[in-house]
Amino acid sequence: MIALSDYLILGAILFSLSVTGIFLNRKNVIILLMCVELMLLAVNINFIAFSHFLGDNAGQVFVFFILTVAAAEAAIGLAILVVLFRNTRTINVEDLDSLKG
Repeated sequence: MIALSDYLILGAILFSLSVTGIFLNRKNVIILLMCVELMLLAVNINFIAFSHFLGDNAGQVFVFFILTVAAAEAAIGLAILVVLFRNTRTINVEDLDSLKG
């Protein structure tokens, strides 16, 4: 049987990897979006683990809403990236400073 602490350690490792990826990579927007998605999935692992070990379904309902918001965020983020790439021919974050008003 896998203990609750194993799930929490896995969630903490995934969360710390995503935070590290956000701070280390500030150039590529796609990798930044992937790190945000990984952060949301790490939180979802914790919700599911607590939901299972406490015998309550509220955590699974929260995960459903988080996944819905994450899917919408990914779709809108990628659509914005496509428009930016068409206009600037790059997805480098430093090159997007020209968009300032």
